[in-house]
Amino acid sequence: MKPRLWPRDTIALRFAVTIVLAIGVTLGCMGLFFIFGGEWAQPDPESLGIPKTVTTVARLTNAAPPELRPSLAAAASTDGLLQVEWYDAASPTGAALRDSAAHAIPSPRRLPPLDQAGPVMKLFLPEDPVATIPGLDKTRARYPQSYFLAIRLRDGSWVVFSAPTRIWGVSRQARWMIFGGICLLSIGVVSTLAARRLARPVRQLAEAVRTFGLNPQSPAIVESGPQEIRQVIETFNTMRAQIHSFVTHRTTMLAAISHDLRTPLTRMRLRGEFIEDPDQQARLFHDVDEMQAMIDGALAFFRDNAADEAPTTFDLPGVLQTIINDYADQGIELGYSGPPRGICRGRPFALKRAITNLVENAIKYATPPDIALSREDEALVIAVRDRGPGLPPDALTRVFDPYFRLDRSRNRATGGVGLGLTAAQAIIHEHGGKITLANRPGGGLEARIVLPKTGRPADPGRPG
Repeated sequence: MKPRLWPRDTIALRFAVTIVLAIGVTLGCMGLFFIFGGEWAQPDPESLGIPKTVTTVARLTNAAPPELRPSLAAAASTDGLLQVEWYDAASPTGAALRDSAAHAIPSPRRLPPLDQAGPVMKLFLPEDPVATIPGLDKTRARYPQSYFLAIRLRDGSWVVFSAPTRIWGVSRQARWMIFGGICLLSIGVVSTLAARRLARPVRQLAEAVRTFGLNPQSPAIVESGPQEIRQVIETFNTMRAQIHSFVTHRTTMLAAISHDLRTPLTRMRLRGEFIEDPDQQARLFHDVDEMQAMIDGALAFFRDNAADEAPTTFDLPGVLQTIINDYADQGIELGYSGPPRGICRGRPFALKRAITNLVENAIKYATPPDIALSREDEALVIAVRDRGPGLPPDALTRVFDPYFRLDRSRNRATGGVGLGLTAAQAIIHEHGGKITLANRPGGGLEARIVLPKTGRPADPGRPG
């Protein structure tokens, strides 16, 4: 057996790959954030320990003798991170710092005080006027991205801290919010794409099953997706082929039997011509005609059942209007209420036969009916209402059984052989709908057809 270079495409593998990708994309986004995030990607001053460092240096300088403070400040300086300078209160720089309060920026709240009274702190940038003090010279030309903090000690001298570049970012809460947003965004995007890719073959399978219900001649489904879904599709294709073969053989066999029965019936009619008793001859011819009608009805039913009409998108009110016009040519007026345009998908000629059977039954046994079309939720509802005597409650469902008739005489002048409603029910079921009969409270019968729709019927008066 040849070893597999790649693992099988299964749902479990796709879930595992999705999790790995989500983690990898999240880490990648985090890395890009740290590379290109600038100050947003840096820790806050408290996390870097800047306030504690400043406080410690200021306390040590405050406690040291004045002659040691310049060397202590120089020793506390760190190249590229933090520079410390000390200025005596009597120096021009110290005096200028003391008198520049109007130009200072409020000091950070998190900086611990040097004593109970608290120090005087001045946080400023290179563009502030205080930065141009003689002897300080912290201008933008020399320090383009620097930040400065001046702290006055108890004896009036000043300690100036300089950060050449901003080495701190947003607060810890803001950083966690940014990290959480990156995680949610990356995981959400990867999960959504993976879920859509996993759900695509399932949707295709559902659509193929629905199409097979509308058109048994539809082609087999292409096997795609994970192994489990491909197995389901393979099983469905096998079942579809078996059902198609069974229906084809059954229809062919029953149609052949019905067709072959015509020959003995013809012989019976010819032999009946030699019967001398007129009464017996009439009874024989009546039975032959009844059997002939049943065979013709069965052949018509089988032909309709085996018709290879491809589903299409059509205007349902247009089909209903065609039925109304056909009967109007015969002098029979049918009423209609509903939208002038409405999109439906299915087999329009088969659906027309089903509705025509309902109308024909109403005309024969009751009164010319009214046809109403409406929309309910995600379905189209066709109602065929007559004003006749209705049906007994126990016959409302039995009338759909093959060869069932309320008229037991089976007189061809009063109706067919009992396959009209059966054929109508089969056609409606092929469209994924249902048909029911109910007696109307004011008298009459209502045949209600509910069809799933693929488009919205247009509003009355709105052009399609």
